[in-house]
This record gives sequence, structure tokens and C-alpha cells, in this order.
Amino acid sequence: MNEIEKAAEIIKNSKRTTAFTGAGISVESGIPPFRGENGLWNKYNPIFLDINYFHRNPLQSWKLIKEIFYDFFGKAKPNAAHYVLAEMEKNGVLHAVITQNIDNLHQDAGSKNVFEFHGTSRILVCTNCGNRVLATKQILNDLPPRCEQCGKLLKPDFVFFGEPIPEPANSSSFREAEIADVFLLIGTTGEIMPASMIPFMAKRNGAKIIEVNITESNYTRQITDIFLQGKASVMMTKLLEKIKEIQ
Repeated sequence: MNEIEKAAEIIKNSKRTTAFTGAGISVESGIPPFRGENGLWNKYNPIFLDINYFHRNPLQSWKLIKEIFYDFFGKAKPNAAHYVLAEMEKNGVLHAVITQNIDNLHQDAGSKNVFEFHGTSRILVCTNCGNRVLATKQILNDLPPRCEQCGKLLKPDFVFFGEPIPEPANSSSFREAEIADVFLLIGTTGEIMPASMIPFMAKRNGAKIIEVNITESNYTRQITDIFLQGKASVMMTKLLEKIKEIQ
């Protein structure tokens, strides 16, 4: 039995499988990672996503935010790996997705039970009254965007440096690490705290760890039970095929 067959057996026999995704799952959709060789932080100074800098320099921050997260990332579409996870959920073999990504591609692919650990770029929230609106082209025409209700500054509803992890995504994600018996790690390096702690917690609670990554991560030699090395779209497609073959 090869590694994909083993992984399929484990998932098929599990009571609760949870997927935990990072930047690597969205790379094939044209979204670069933040860190690493072709990462955004090699091109941009991340200071523009520091919450204090944002409040002091909203226009400078917003110019880069719009360029990167809306003009560029906004064109991205889900890839095969996103669609496989949505199908696994529909078929009852996947119960939840915890994602560190803010691109909404899991939902675009059809996943319903998604915990966005770092928030989402799809929503803008008022820094004054808390009003929440969809991030439309119209709203982003005038920078920095302002709240229609109170006229104050709008901010993307994702986590900036210096901000806490949002609820209920934070609690729900760590709850999955307590109750899932299989954790499927896809495209995550395990470098970003506190998100990186979740798979370790799952392992401590007895979960089997199946990892899909192009290269080894911080998890591979520490907690991973089965390592499926390759592109997320290729490996997840093969995995789903094997799961379907098991009666």
C-alpha cells in the first residue's frame, strides 16, 4: 500500500477529519506566499500591515493593500485542491477547514464550514463603529475608503500585525484540534504563530497527521504521520480518487 492509499484509508475510517491550509494551497491560483523565495515580503516592506502604522498612515497603507489584495489577488480563482476539499465536505469525509488564508477561495469552491483564522479580505470593517461591508470596486475607488454610516476609516477584516486572532475563528480552530482524529495539512510551513500551534495540539490529542506539501515543513519530521510530497492540486486529486475507491 502506497502513502496515498494509506492516507485515503485513514481519512475514510476517521470520525472527524479537519483540513488545515496555508499559503501553499493558493499558490496554484496565482497568489504568492508572504514568506520564502518568491514571497511578498521580499518585494514589499510589511510595515504597511502593522496596525499602528495603518492608523497613522491610512492612505499609504491602503494604496498597497488595494494593489496587492484587491487588484492582484482579486483575480484569483479556486484550484483543484480547493474543489477537492469542498467535495470531501459534501461527501461527508471532511468536517471543517481551518485556513490561514484570507482569499476566500475555499468558500468560492463551495466549502461551507470554514474557519478563517486570519480573517478575510472580502469584508471591510469600520475602525470606529464596527460597520461591516463587502469590499467592492466602488468602495475602493476613493482611498482610504470611509464608512457610509459614520465617515470613519474602513480596514480589511483580516489580521494586521499587532492585532489579535478574531473570534469565533480562534476558539473554533483550537476546538477542532481537540476533537478531530485526522488533521490534513495542506500547503502550510508551520512558521506563523499562533496558527502553527494548532496541528501540534491536534497531534497531542491523538490525531493522525497527513501532510501535503511541495517541500518539508516544520511539521514533517516532528508530527507528520504520512507525507504526500507534491503540488496540492495533484496530491489532493489523487487522494480523493483513492477515497472514492474505498467501499
